[in-house]
Amino acid sequence: MQNRMVRGILSLCLGVLVFSLQDPLVKAVSSGYPVTEVMAIRSIIALPILIALVHADVGLRAILSRRFGMLTMRAFIQFTSYTVYYLAIAALPLADAVALYFMAPLCIMAMAGPYLGERVSWQTLATVLIGMLGVLVMVRPGAGLFDWAALLSLGSAVLYGFSQLMARKIGDTESSTVMAFYQNGAYLTGAAVVAGTFHLAGITHAVHPSLEFLVRPWIWPTLPDFLKMAACGFVASAGMILLSQGYRLAPANRVATFEYSGILWSPLWGFLFFAEVPRSTTVIGATLIIGAGLLALNTERRTSLAPALVARDPA
Repeated sequence: MQNRMVRGILSLCLGVLVFSLQDPLVKAVSSGYPVTEVMAIRSIIALPILIALVHADVGLRAILSRRFGMLTMRAFIQFTSYTVYYLAIAALPLADAVALYFMAPLCIMAMAGPYLGERVSWQTLATVLIGMLGVLVMVRPGAGLFDWAALLSLGSAVLYGFSQLMARKIGDTESSTVMAFYQNGAYLTGAAVVAGTFHLAGITHAVHPSLEFLVRPWIWPTLPDFLKMAACGFVASAGMILLSQGYRLAPANRVATFEYSGILWSPLWGFLFFAEVPRSTTVIGATLIIGAGLLALNTERRTSLAPALVARDPA
């Protein structure tokens, strides 16, 4: 069991690092292409990779799962989560968007009890309030600097958290490669449907950067931009598998906190590629959110160890 936990944590940390590489790639093309085109190209590139991985892992027949409905639902929840997250990236500094997204582990811990039946203490739930305080510090409502794109990042965190709880629930029968294959299919299908809907409605322009990234018409990409979008396909294939594997191997309310390892990468990418320097409120808010997550993890560990210590007590 301990070895399974360690493998789950390592898979998740590596998946977070791999996925973080998508953020600067997507942001780099967000001013000239629609998010649906980026996701479609990414998904097309990832498709043969995922087919090969499924074949090597469990065989292609595993795609025709008896849990088709659950897999499909989870995949489209992931599609919605990542779409709104990418829209947030178009308008926010990387450090802000990612720090707000780090509410996801706290959402996972809070929802693990009612959805999975995992024990979640009241202390853990209290840490969610601390995390929300960090969010308020970051978004500064009423300060005249609030950008509603911050709500996209938060909404993405909630949807992502629920999708990973679903991965934990179906992980006893479904492999991480099959889950990743379904996710990729949802990204490709969803991108086509959303782009087609806006095209038929004649909506091609918006003022806000996030909405513009959503409704902008598709255009033929330059070679450098195509390579950036295509690279997302390779990154996504590895990232989806590693993250799904992490939540499949270990209890959601234990492994979720290690998503915070991503805080090491987003400010670095933002500074290196876009000369973004995190604001003081971003640092303070992110510290509160991450501190809340670490406190929640420590509380859950002590709670789970208590029954075992009582059982071994000779008195």
